[in-house]
Amino acid sequence: MHNQEIFLKAIAHTSIRLFIKREDLIHPFISGNKYRKLKYNLIEAQKQEHDKMLTFGGAFSNHIAATAYAGFEAGLQTIGVIRGEELEGEIDNNPTLSFAKKHGMQFKFVSRSNYRNKNSEEFLKSLKAEWGDFYLVPEGGTNALAVKGCEEILGEEDTDFDYVCTSVGTGGTISGLVNCSQLRQQVLGFPALKGDFLQDEIRKFVRKDNWELVSDYHFGGYAKINKELIDFINGFKKETGIPLDPVYTGKMMFGIIEMIKNGYFKEETRILAIHTGGLQGILGMNQRLKQKNLPLIQ
Repeated sequence: MHNQEIFLKAIAHTSIRLFIKREDLIHPFISGNKYRKLKYNLIEAQKQEHDKMLTFGGAFSNHIAATAYAGFEAGLQTIGVIRGEELEGEIDNNPTLSFAKKHGMQFKFVSRSNYRNKNSEEFLKSLKAEWGDFYLVPEGGTNALAVKGCEEILGEEDTDFDYVCTSVGTGGTISGLVNCSQLRQQVLGFPALKGDFLQDEIRKFVRKDNWELVSDYHFGGYAKINKELIDFINGFKKETGIPLDPVYTGKMMFGIIEMIKNGYFKEETRILAIHTGGLQGILGMNQRLKQKNLPLIQ
């Protein structure tokens, strides 16, 4: 996808050049890294002659929405195991779940404590007993085939960047980027979650060590947001015309701009930020912001 240069007043005084790779424009419903992660998993599911694909996610999960649409396009039945029993009666009020339902996804709602066991053999056995045989895609879509898809994000035109930046959820996207980066490039990941467990996840998939995680910009944890971040996202869109999502790309871009302002990067550095999509989550986030009397994401 094409790279767009970012011009912001906040960093206009520096000679640093910032670009964003518009992966959010790949596909209207399977955008950004979700498209990359599902690409080879769909091929594998069809190769193994599966007619069902099962995966996991929360109520506003980009991965759930993308899997539903990808299955709908490929003629595969999709099943979403959703965290939180209380959501069962809320499908039609939830933009992500209603979108997935409209595109043929069936749901199993489980309690948060049960959801923690989702990778146990026992839990998977009970799912097979209920749904029959299926192709399993992990939560967030990260597995070796997803990483292979994300290795296709960077192309020839990206070799002259000094830094490649991405938001990090389950670690698949950054792993693919590290594997296809130049050794002299530094890959920075901005985790959307608190905690250090991601380091080990990423090490399972990467073959280089030119990467690090920047853990200062998660705003309190997964899907946590405040007025400062909302104002930043809205201001960024106003100045550049580019929408950011509040869970992933908004936090990453906030972090990059802060790091530029704080002198982290040398003058004349060239930075490429990856827009991983996720914009479908804005509708659901705005529902929550309304309840909290916070400004909405424009």
